Amino acid sequence: MPKFHPIVAAMLCCAGALTTAQAQVWKCVIDGKVQYSDQPCPARGEPMKSRSLQSNVIDTSADRAAIERAKAAAAAEQQATTATPSAAPAGPVAPANVCPSDRDIAGMETKASSISLSPEAKRFVQDEIRRARQCQKGQGKYNAADWNISKQAVDAQSSLTGGPDARRRAEAVHSAADPAEGDRIARQREADEREAARREREAARRERDLRLRSTR
Repeated sequence: MPKFHPIVAAMLCCAGALTTAQAQVWKCVIDGKVQYSDQPCPARGEPMKSRSLQSNVIDTSADRAAIERAKAAAAAEQQATTATPSAAPAGPVAPANVCPSDRDIAGMETKASSISLSPEAKRFVQDEIRRARQCQKGQGKYNAADWNISKQAVDAQSSLTGGPDARRRAEAVHSAADPAEGDRIARQREADEREAARREREAARRERDLRLRSTR
């Protein structure tokens, strides 16, 4: 039988007693209330069984597995979306630019060569020919109704009264369909107004001179 040193034996006994005391839990009833203590109950109570003292641990392994599966599914979906992006919806198709045909332009050229047209009417028809050729080269955004107004204006230049109004309607159409042509029309109108004012001043001067000569 092995022999132990008295001091070693005493230390082993103390360690065993300490371990037992730490592991023992008492369920006590104090003033009608249940309390737990690591010391024996002063009045009524009983020691707890060791199997009743298992740690309060919730097994969340199933939840973790579900979360991992959800993450994997989301990652796979994102990867599939990145690999095959959905096609962007097609936008509205811009209408094609409608322009007069070469035959239409030839008819306007015949109109411009008429000797019955006033200088203003002849210049307007020539401008319409130029605008039609610009349209064929891709300038402006016209539709069939725009050129119908232009044709009516060209035909109206043979009229003694309807020509100016028809010209203004056609020029308004060109200004809306082609900003560059609209600027040109505006500059031409300003020049025409200055020329008209100059002619009025010149006519007034001639009339004044005529009156002065008649009084001498």
